Amino acid sequence: MVELIGSGFFIVLIIIAAMLFFHFVPLGLWISALAADVRISIVTLIGMRMRRVPPGKIILPLIKANKAGLDVWVNQLEAHYLAGGNVDKVVDALIAAHRAQIPLPFERSAAIDLAGRDVLEAVQMSVNPKVIETPIVSAVAKNGIELKIKARVTVRANIDRLVGGAGEPTIIARVGEGIVTTVGSSEMHTDVLANPDDISKTVLGKGLDAGTAFEILSIDIADVDVGRNIGAELQTDQAEADKRIAQAKAEERRAMAVAKEQEMKAYTQEMEAKVVEAQAEVPHAMAEALREGKLGVMDYYNLNNIQSDTDMRNAISRAGSKTENAAPAAPTAK
Repeated sequence: MVELIGSGFFIVLIIIAAMLFFHFVPLGLWISALAADVRISIVTLIGMRMRRVPPGKIILPLIKANKAGLDVWVNQLEAHYLAGGNVDKVVDALIAAHRAQIPLPFERSAAIDLAGRDVLEAVQMSVNPKVIETPIVSAVAKNGIELKIKARVTVRANIDRLVGGAGEPTIIARVGEGIVTTVGSSEMHTDVLANPDDISKTVLGKGLDAGTAFEILSIDIADVDVGRNIGAELQTDQAEADKRIAQAKAEERRAMAVAKEQEMKAYTQEMEAKVVEAQAEVPHAMAEALREGKLGVMDYYNLNNIQSDTDMRNAISRAGSKTENAAPAAPTAK
C-alpha cells in the first residue's frame, strides 16, 4: 500500500515537473523556428518566459519576417513588445513596405507604432491613397450669396511625417478655410458656379499639407449648392436695427417733450397761485390805504368803475366768440 502511494506521488511530481518544463521551455515554438530556418536558442525562449514576454508574440512575427526576407532580430521585437508596441502589426507593415518598395526601417516603424498611429494602415495608404470627404462648407461671395460646397480630398500617407504630423481633422479644417477664402474673394457667386475647379486649383496651391502626416494629391469639388442671400438678410437686419434706434430716439424726444410740458404746467399753476395770492392782498392794501389817507373815496369809485368796465368788455368779447363758433341754425319751413 505504501509502495502504491509512493509511486502515485512520484507520478504526480513527474507530471508537475513536465508541465513546468513545457511552460518555461516552449519546445513547439523552438521546433517551428528551426523548421523555418530561424536560429533561436532554448535559453532565449526561457529568458522570454522569465521576462514575462509571451514567446509566441515574438517568435511567430520573427518567422514571418524571416520568410519575407527582412533583417529583423529577436532583441528588436522583444524590446518593442516590452515598450508596449504591437509587434505583429509592425512586422506586417515592414513586409507591406518591403513588397511596395517603400523604404521603412524597423526603428521608424516601431516609432510610428509607439506614437499611437496604425503603421500598417499608413503603409497601405501610401500604396492606395485615401479619399477624405469634407463636411458641407458654407461660404459667401462678395455679392452676398451663400454657397454650400462639399469637397473630396485625396491624400497619401507621408511616412516621414507620421511621427509628429497633424491628422485628418487638420486637413479638413485647412481645406474648409481655403474654400471660404476662395469663394469670399469672388465678386459673383455665378463665377464659382461656372468654374468650380478654380477652387481646387487655388486651395491646392496653398500647400495645405505642410506639417501634416499626409500628402494631398487632389482636391475635387463634389457638390455646390446655392444657399441664402446673406447680403440681403444683413441689410434687412441693419434696416430693422436702424428703425428701432430711430423709434427709441423718437420715444426719448416724446418723453422729454411730455416732461417739459408737465414742467410748464407746474410753472403756470405756480404763477396762477401767486397771482391769486396777490389779488387776495389787493383789498387789504386798499383798506390800509383808505385808513392811512393815501387813497380817497373818489379814487376808490374810479377804480371800481374801471374794473366794472373791464369786466363788461370781457363778457361782451366772450359772448361774441361763442356766437361766431355756434353752428348755423336750420332753415325754418314756410
